[in-house]
Amino acid sequence: MSGTTRVSRRHFLGGIAGTAAAAILAACGGNSATNTPSSSGGSAGGTTPTTGAGANPFGSPVAATPTKAAAAATTTSGSAAAPASTTAPAATTGASGSVTTGASGTTAPAVVSSTGKMTYWGGLIFSDDANNLQVQAIKDWGTQNKIAIDVVMINQNETNQKVAAAVTSNTMPDALDMGLDLLLLLSNQNQLLPLDDTYAKIGKAHGGWLKAVDTAVDPKLFGGMHNGIPYGMGGNVLFRRNDVLKKAGFNDAPKTWTELSDMSEKVTKSPLYGMAFAISNVGDGNDMVSIMQSWGGRVADDAGKTCTITSPETKAFLQWVTDEYNKGQFPPGVTTWDGAGDNNAYQSGQAVFIANTGSVTVWMRANDKDLLNNTLYSALPKGPKMLVSPSTPVIRGVPKSSKNADAAKALLEYLANKEFTQKYYPLAIYGPVLQDETTYDLFKTDPVHIGLADLVVNGTAPAFPDVNNTAYADFNNNYIVPKMIQRVVIDKYDLDKAIAEAQKAGDAIYAKYK
Repeated sequence: MSGTTRVSRRHFLGGIAGTAAAAILAACGGNSATNTPSSSGGSAGGTTPTTGAGANPFGSPVAATPTKAAAAATTTSGSAAAPASTTAPAATTGASGSVTTGASGTTAPAVVSSTGKMTYWGGLIFSDDANNLQVQAIKDWGTQNKIAIDVVMINQNETNQKVAAAVTSNTMPDALDMGLDLLLLLSNQNQLLPLDDTYAKIGKAHGGWLKAVDTAVDPKLFGGMHNGIPYGMGGNVLFRRNDVLKKAGFNDAPKTWTELSDMSEKVTKSPLYGMAFAISNVGDGNDMVSIMQSWGGRVADDAGKTCTITSPETKAFLQWVTDEYNKGQFPPGVTTWDGAGDNNAYQSGQAVFIANTGSVTVWMRANDKDLLNNTLYSALPKGPKMLVSPSTPVIRGVPKSSKNADAAKALLEYLANKEFTQKYYPLAIYGPVLQDETTYDLFKTDPVHIGLADLVVNGTAPAFPDVNNTAYADFNNNYIVPKMIQRVVIDKYDLDKAIAEAQKAGDAIYAKYK
């Protein structure tokens, strides 16, 4: 569901390749990932919205209380080389005694490094304007503070492989963008600097962290501390071709997945397909995990310790997907799509429904106003048992190996300032993370950003109803659920055999973390 073949639209929803997760764990001294079946062809509950007249739709702000920080960061080599970098002008004088964090003139801790150099790995999203703004803002901050910053914007499909290699070679950057899965892996391997003070300071300066955001980065999940600073909440909104559906007599958005598939059957006629949802071994393919959970299927038990894929609910979900696939509701190639598959299908006029964070809207605004005008947006449908609509933060973090930890923390604080975020959010595809950000006009006027903001309130927590832990991340990193579906629709396994194979793979993964 990313915008181009070079960019995955999300950091966080199962975007780590299983082999990269294995490499990270191995580099950090952990266990390697479990082999999963090959295919021939991918916590707490949701935030309860505030109700009542005059209630704040984003919930009460959360006052950040610093946790007990771990030991100070080490100072081993932290600069890393990577492709496609852009370097800020070199400093002409020595490093300044304090770091400016924004137009307000507040200051962050003094820079302790004498090198005057930093490396930042940013994650590309499907908005060149957003990417360019981030690069320029970081470079400008570096110039203001007499620090030469090498800004490396990385295809998010490659971030985890690069991190694995950098951990092994001790060449991690001074700061980087990452998803929640990678934050879990690095935190539990003690690779990241505690950022409790920065997290608390940013929250206090901007009205508090939104409840869903604060819950997603609960220190209990990350070794007892805040190891990352959220800068956006991502998740899927349902896109639909209103012109096509209206001709078929459908004026409203589907409320359930079965209602969506019924509508799809009425409008699918090659080359137009109703259900453009990936079931391939990419992050988007793990959307099928959320749909399975909405049927009542579970990845693991309530303790998050034992894999529980085998269930009547999982089988009912798998039967539904198989039936719709066999009826031709999915476009050809969905079992081998890359992260841009749904984008390409919708943008080329071949899809009626997709689940997307908003990158398609960015493209339509620039390239196809007719398609934009014929598109409507709504929340993801419910399953037979519940609504599962994950809202997950993207994160900035500082590796323990950074030579410029104080400067890196100051940069993260600067990037949370209103002067930057008011420009960044309209170009990006994220919902707000801080209470003050909810007052920005685009979260009240732009349809996609309204949907993303609503998702922060009414969406479900990452992994819900499962426990968002390292085992769950590893499970998704190996694309167990998409592969289970592929076994049925491509390899013609019967449902029970495919589920049993997925259960075996899940058992091996969860056993590593007991």
